[in-house]
Amino acid sequence: MTELWFWLITALMVLVSVGLFVVPIYLGKDQDEAASRDELNKAFFRDRMDELEEETDEGLVDNQSELALELQQSLLDDIPEGDKAKTQNKVSMLMLLPGVLILVGLSYSLYFLEGNQQQVVAWQETAERLPELSRRLMSDSEEPMTDQEMADLTLSLRTKLSQTPDDAMGWLLLGRIGLANRDIQTAEGAMGKAYRLMPNDNDVKLGYAQSLMLSGDETNVETARNLLRQVIKKDHGNLQALSLLAFEAFERNAYDEAIAAWSTMKQLLPENDPRISMLDRSIARAQAQVGAGNGQTVSVTISLDDAVGIPDEGVLIVSVHSADGAPMPVAAKRIPLSSFPLDVELTDADSMIPERLMSSLPNVLVKARIDRDGNVMTKEGDWFGESEPFALGGSSQIVINQKN
Repeated sequence: MTELWFWLITALMVLVSVGLFVVPIYLGKDQDEAASRDELNKAFFRDRMDELEEETDEGLVDNQSELALELQQSLLDDIPEGDKAKTQNKVSMLMLLPGVLILVGLSYSLYFLEGNQQQVVAWQETAERLPELSRRLMSDSEEPMTDQEMADLTLSLRTKLSQTPDDAMGWLLLGRIGLANRDIQTAEGAMGKAYRLMPNDNDVKLGYAQSLMLSGDETNVETARNLLRQVIKKDHGNLQALSLLAFEAFERNAYDEAIAAWSTMKQLLPENDPRISMLDRSIARAQAQVGAGNGQTVSVTISLDDAVGIPDEGVLIVSVHSADGAPMPVAAKRIPLSSFPLDVELTDADSMIPERLMSSLPNVLVKARIDRDGNVMTKEGDWFGESEPFALGGSSQIVINQKN
């Protein structure tokens, strides 16, 4: 239906263009010629009358009135009779036909050459696949969707939402796809629209809070905290809200809050639930950080080489390793990309394994890497840098200037 409207609109635009080309030529010629002829005859008549007066004064003409009468009669004879003059001067439509054909042919030829028609057709076909792609996303029996299928689903969903902008569940689904793809900008924008449409829905609040937490902005994180507390106030047993609150509390070193949230989750789960062991490890890790001694920190200043560009999306991953350069980090921190140089401090709270705290190392080595997709795995093309070994509690400098 959209394609039909497109062709109808283009046909109307071409018709208007043809009208602008034909009407002035077809109707304007008689008026222009008649006006020009009348003005020319008047000018000629006045000039001839002036000459007659001069000749009469000089005695060369003695019948001025007769000559003036003849001149007036010749002027009247030169005026065409209304419809007859128009018929004689009117341009034939057959003469205009080649120009009309060239105008129409040139308009559509330029569109087919420069109008990206194939991309428009592909977009329309993708938009029609929304039900199929949605079933693939929700299905557990089929293989996971490919990156191309996820991109097609996003495009088709955006197309639908452009037509139905008040579809809160559609915005929620788009936001969840953005979260799955680590597309923080899309996730935050879509979740924000869903929240404005359905501000009291717990699922929408959870999705919006999660997208705000990933943005890394302190104001957004505070808003996310409030949203999660609203969800828990309404639904005391919401495990997802408790988990997000615990994660956020741990990230800002509020270990008591994180332990309280994880402990509440343990009480809500059945005794044989496999998630309990994971919660026990998280609680143990948080308890190990409570009251950590002063001086058990690693400080590093990170700067960029001039050849390194900051990508639009991604994170900075800072990791602490033993001084021998072992690839497995002892502690790590993920930081949203911002301006450089950047000062970063890691503590035992950032330790990867509770049984092996960062403070157990006498000397450390720090690495910093710009990760473009948010995945902790190193990929070809990632920029990184590393420090020289130094004593725990000290500080160092890192310049990101190497490429995998």
